[in-house]
Amino acid sequence: MKSLFRALLALVLLMLARCAGSDEKPAAAGLDDPAKKEIAMRLVSSAENSSLDWKAQYKYIEDIGDGRGYTAGIIGFCSGTGDMLAVVERYTKARPGNALAPFLPALRAVRGTESHEGLGRPFTDAWARAAFSDPALRAAQEAERDRAYFTPSVRQAERDGLGALGQFIYFDAYVMHGSGDTKGSVGFRTLREKALRTAKPPARGGDEKAYLNAFLDARVEAIRQEPSHTDTSRIETAQRVFVREGRLGLEPPLRWKVYGDSYRIDAE
Repeated sequence: MKSLFRALLALVLLMLARCAGSDEKPAAAGLDDPAKKEIAMRLVSSAENSSLDWKAQYKYIEDIGDGRGYTAGIIGFCSGTGDMLAVVERYTKARPGNALAPFLPALRAVRGTESHEGLGRPFTDAWARAAFSDPALRAAQEAERDRAYFTPSVRQAERDGLGALGQFIYFDAYVMHGSGDTKGSVGFRTLREKALRTAKPPARGGDEKAYLNAFLDARVEAIRQEPSHTDTSRIETAQRVFVREGRLGLEPPLRWKVYGDSYRIDAE
């Protein structure tokens, strides 16, 4: 009888615990959620390509005159910074003998410069054709985006206690500035260090909006100091607007401007 009583008591306690927990709100979705990641990519594309259609950018490639050689693909991989080389190396591993593989020596040679030597029109045409026709190059772009930009930025944002908006703000900073400082550019790590001198992130007991504004202040300062970037609208008329509206979960509807163009993502 005692064993039966203990079993019944345990069952009752378990049911009570479940009922008590039923009022708890589920954790808010972060940028790892596919719907949130889609929003993040559309936001990045509005700033990088003046379009919400980020999937149309796989084949994009041009020299935008920022001293980084060719800029291409879904987040602006550059021949001068080496991430374009990483994409082509990843693509070649998946698809040996592809049309971009012959340009690997040239991509290695121009890394760290704005040179087009050994690349030029044959390379840009080959990139556009391959990105249009071969899903392996599109997959290589997505994989390198995640490895070098999305995953490290989102993981750091999570450690800082930031929600989906803060995770996106970190991701966009990684895309635009890179992780570390380079000649003429302030990287993400320095931006974060500057923000931490002004405000505490939620993980350290700080106010999330105050911390995000401090981080955005550091970004604005960095953009104004870079010779290749002067427009701060991706901060002031986009991300700062979301912070002010309290959309810390990056919840639609979202309305913003970049370079004077208006965009919106409505709630489904």
